Amino acid sequence: DEVNEHMATLGDRPSVVLYGIEAHVCVQQTCLDLLQQGMEVHVLVDGVSSQRTIDRSVALRRMEKAGAFMTTSESLLFELLNDSTNPNFKAISKLVKDRPASEEWTSGPDGGLMM
Repeated sequence: DEVNEHMATLGDRPSVVLYGIEAHVCVQQTCLDLLQQGMEVHVLVDGVSSQRTIDRSVALRRMEKAGAFMTTSESLLFELLNDSTNPNFKAISKLVKDRPASEEWTSGPDGGLMM
């Protein structure tokens, strides 16, 4: 209900970006609800977590099979910029290039992404 109330204040928006903790509970339930309402849902795979890797991995697969788009924060940023003619392109490119090495993602033991 809280998400629906907030969405109502934003006007007509055909798509949303989801990120947050407990991918297998809060994020997944919100995603499935929004998909059921006909929304286009983009889940930031590097912006969701769960205490257990298996919970996160299964939740990401379930959301994708339900129709959500899986993406990364970097990919989304550049998609929102559209192309290099955007006045913010250089600043965003610098932020992405200069991010700390500790934020690099590697493949986990179950094929899921881990930090």
